[in-house]
Amino acid sequence: MNTKMTMVYWKGEKFWLGKLLEHPEIMSQGETLQELEENIRDAYMMMAMEDVPQEYKMKAIAI
Repeated sequence: MNTKMTMVYWKGEKFWLGKLLEHPEIMSQGETLQELEENIRDAYMMMAMEDVPQEYKMKAIAI
């Protein structure tokens, strides 16, 4: 999956915090900006794949 989204992020007291502009309900944190990006990707995939059985197929479609 190669979807591009916009991450809004800021430095908190201890961690980098961020969320996806296209999906503001998806938020995460990380000790580094790189870790935050990885955690946001993981959070998005968990949300996108929730309720999808382990054995699934993928197909690219035009929208």
